[in-house]
Order: sequence, then C-alpha cells, then structure tokens
Amino acid sequence: MLSKETIEIIKSTVPVLQVKGTEITTVFYKNMFSEHPELLNIFNHTNQSQGRQQTALANAVLAAATYIDNLETIIPVVKQIAHKHRSLVIKPEHYPIVGKHLLRAIKEVLGDAATDEIINAWAEAYGVISQVFIDIEKQMYDEAAAKAGGWAEFKEFKVIDKVQESDVITSFYLAPSDQSIVPTYEPGQYITIRVCIPGEEYLLNRQYSLSAAPGKKYFRISVKREAEGNKPDGKVSNYLHDHINKGDSLEVTAPAGEFTLNTKETPVVLISGGVGITPFMSMVNYIAEQQPKRQIEFINAARSGKLQAFKNELETLTGKLLDYRLSYVYDSPSEDDKNNPYFSKEGFIDTEWLKNKLIPEADYYVCGPVPFLKAVLTNLKKLGVEDTQIHYEFFGPAVDLQVEEVHA
Repeated sequence: MLSKETIEIIKSTVPVLQVKGTEITTVFYKNMFSEHPELLNIFNHTNQSQGRQQTALANAVLAAATYIDNLETIIPVVKQIAHKHRSLVIKPEHYPIVGKHLLRAIKEVLGDAATDEIINAWAEAYGVISQVFIDIEKQMYDEAAAKAGGWAEFKEFKVIDKVQESDVITSFYLAPSDQSIVPTYEPGQYITIRVCIPGEEYLLNRQYSLSAAPGKKYFRISVKREAEGNKPDGKVSNYLHDHINKGDSLEVTAPAGEFTLNTKETPVVLISGGVGITPFMSMVNYIAEQQPKRQIEFINAARSGKLQAFKNELETLTGKLLDYRLSYVYDSPSEDDKNNPYFSKEGFIDTEWLKNKLIPEADYYVCGPVPFLKAVLTNLKKLGVEDTQIHYEFFGPAVDLQVEEVHA
C-alpha cells in the first residue's frame, strides 16, 4: 500500500507527464539500451524507430499516475500489457533495470523540477506497480505451461506448410518439432516468433495472430510482407517470406492476448482492414466448426482483390455457416473484383454503408491499421453502437486512437 503522501505526490506529476511523458520514455529507452544492449533481443526495433513503443509506455505511465489511488481501474490495461510481456518472455529480473532507467529519465528530462521527494515517491510507486505486473505475468506463465501440450517460454516448431494467401500475405503452418500436441487457445490470440537473421546483431521478435481455429495439430500464422515502395521495411516479414520454407524451424511462444471471441451465441460483426483479417480467420472458422447457426457479418477492406487474403476460404464458409454475410470493400477494384458476388463497395467503409450491416445485440470486432480503426470506431459510435459491444485490436503497441466524439 502506498502512503497518502506518496499518492498525492504522484498525482501532482500528472500535468507534467501529459506534456513531457513521451520525451521521458524516449530518453528512458535510449539510456536503457545503451547500458543493457542485450534487451534489444526482446524489444521490437521497428516500434522503437517509429516511436510507437515510447508513446505506449508514456501512456501507461500517465495512466498509472492518474489512477495511483485506485490501480484496480487500470487492471484491464495491465493484463493486456502483461500478455505481451509473457509472449515476449519478459522476466522479473528485467523490472529493476526498467525502474532504474525510468527514474533516471524523469530526473534527466525534468531537471531540478524532479525533486528528491518526487523521485522517491515514484520509486515507491514503481515498486508497487512492477510487483502487480510480475504477479500477473507469473500466473500467465504458469497457466501457459500447465495446459496440455503447453510451455512457459520459447519452443521449437517446424514449418509443415507454406501457402500464399494474396500478393502480400503468406500463411505458415507450424507444428511442434518434438511432435507433442498443440495447446488449445482462444480465437483471436497471437504467438511470438523469434528469429535469428544473418547479419543482424540481435534476435528479432514479432507477434502474429493465429489465423486458424483452435483444436488443430498446428498453429497457422499469416504474415504480410511489409514494404515501402521497393525498399523492404519489415525485416522479419521479408525474412519469413523469402527464407523460411517447409521443413525450417522457428522459435515460438505459447498463445497470448485478450482480443478474443465471445463464444456465446450472440451475433458477431467482424470488420477488418488489410492484414487485420488474420485474427478473424480464427474466429470465423471456430464459429463454422462449433456454432454454425450463429449470425455473422464478415467485412474485409483491402486495396484490391489481389491483396484480398483468404478469398477461397471465406467464400467456402458460405456452405458451412447458416446465417453468414460476406462483404469485400476495395479502394481500387478491378473489373474482375467488381464481378465477384461478395464485392460490396468501392472506396472506404462509411457511416451510410455500415448502417446496413449492423445487427442489434451483436458484438463488433474491429482490427486493422490505426487510421482504419479510428474511422470504423467513429462510424460505429455515430450509428449508436454501445462501447460495451465494441472490441478492437492494435497490431503493435497501443496508441491513443482519439476517436471522434459523437454528440447527441
């Protein structure tokens, strides 16, 4: 328990964290990696270079300060982060390193304004907050290991198949190298892949949604080749596409994540943009196998039919699901795209079009790039969908969506 004095001091730092938070976390990561370069084997370098990790941490620190007198309020956020930590194999011994450099960064950025009183209060608060993470993550490690076929950290899997799903997305089917069973998981969860790329100084980790229904003898991940123009931007995705083939091995962590399907019989609306379709493939296939009478609206937006993944798989499901509507939305459809019976709209998902896709009492799941998420969530709110019905997922560190306010 934190003292009343400590709580008051922490809450007094909220205004400065709102202004200086990202500057503090940027200095924090710079100093920590300089002194502990081995941690670069864990952290996503791309998220660092794009500033997303710094922003996500700044938001987490601000939330902790804001709710320091009622930390239970942020437990859902803590659990979401803890899932990522467990999937990346963050360990208790990492927390003192983080604490040391976070306090140092606060002092470095705020200078004389970071009095001994403030630093001591944050040291005390960090001790309490970090223990919450350690305890939750221990439980997650234990649960992952206790499952039939489960394990706690990394395990070797072999690629048993590699299938091109679109011009930019390829699926990898992974089975345990020791021929053990594959643990079950919740539709929508993800795994971490760790690779050692020739010429790279550090190991690289990436988290990919599982794109097949649970209960198989394999995991399936479906990876988009990340590229900007003709210059490859995604080291891991390009390495997987170009160099990992059937028979090769990859290190994998057990499934994690809280963006999961409500398995009740309520209707479901799945709205995805681009590769955001991947967790929904796990969900829709689960429904087809376990709840074929469940009402489902499946919407995927892509630039064109050539970039539309899982086309055959999605269209085949019309014969397995009794109440299933499938819609493709393409930015730049070809004439062939327009002739596809499931092509529904050219351009973007807007309020007027989405209005006709709503299902009362449905759960709405949204996944895709940040601009896509903002637009769809804003449209859903305009159409009166309650926050409790909306679930969404980021690929990478969470950022503030700043969804447009909807006023009555």
